Amino acid sequence: MPKTARRKKRLDRSVKVRTEGLYALTSWSEITYLLLPRLVLIMGLLSLPFFLDMYWQRVLCAAGIYGLLALGFDFLAEFVGLVCLGGAFFIGAGGYISGLLNAYLGLSPLVCIPIATVAGAVISTLVLVPALRLRGIYFAIVSFMFPLFAVYIIVALSAFGGTEGISALDNLPNQWVEVYLILAAVLVSLFLLRRLVDEDMGLILRAIKDNDQAVKASGISITTYKIRAVFIAALIGCFGGAYLTHLYGWLGISLFGMDFSILPIAATVMGGMGTLAGGVLGALLLTPLSEALRGFGQLRVVLYCFILLLFIVYKPEGFLSYFQRKYHQFELWEEV
Repeated sequence: MPKTARRKKRLDRSVKVRTEGLYALTSWSEITYLLLPRLVLIMGLLSLPFFLDMYWQRVLCAAGIYGLLALGFDFLAEFVGLVCLGGAFFIGAGGYISGLLNAYLGLSPLVCIPIATVAGAVISTLVLVPALRLRGIYFAIVSFMFPLFAVYIIVALSAFGGTEGISALDNLPNQWVEVYLILAAVLVSLFLLRRLVDEDMGLILRAIKDNDQAVKASGISITTYKIRAVFIAALIGCFGGAYLTHLYGWLGISLFGMDFSILPIAATVMGGMGTLAGGVLGALLLTPLSEALRGFGQLRVVLYCFILLLFIVYKPEGFLSYFQRKYHQFELWEEV
């Protein structure tokens, strides 16, 4: 009986067609090949709260907030060319508006959060509009200064409770609403941003990043599209701030803390720039580590910078890109 010849075949060889965005699906196994990583991420994230106690569920909620900020940072940096270090300003704007609505008007958190999300995004966008003509390190520096300005104004004027803040705010109904509200926000934001960057608006934003003068010569207002992009990123961040206020029932100047500007960057670099989902993965890994090192105070920032340095030098593609490449390169034996 003749011996059957065998050879190794990559799993994606018969699925991918010319580009990463086009696929030829001829069987359920190939559909499973494409959907499996996404299903693992989604189902794993949704089932994780059942295996955690209340303390670590709160840590997961914090990871979701950092994941939202990482999504916004990655979107602006990789698809628009704006390196925004103002994540803390988004958190503070959304958090303070939601907390003040609850404290002075008595509105329910489920009403305050949507209002604060939109109002905070509008305010954050208006504040950043004058800086949109800047790019690179200049825009990054300006955006990093706004949270500091907000803190000094609140302290100097003793506004909104000053350094003491406002406590006894209403919390969300229960712990399951807390955890699944933020997880739903992360998944929905991730899905919508991935769709957006593949639509016409995403193509224009990438063109603005690559050559804004060519886009301007085509009769397209690059300022208008930058404003839209900043508003989208601010919308995501302000939701995180409004949610955070009612997660702990308190607001204060710590909402403008440096962690909200630095950790999302470290999470994005760790997970993989330009992947969107990589920032979420990085936040899910870094936040528990940050919580474990809470006793070191602001020295945690040194840890974030050290992680950034390691990944930039030794693994610039990030975890998610590395896992994707290995997954697509997996080989099976087949008969010739």
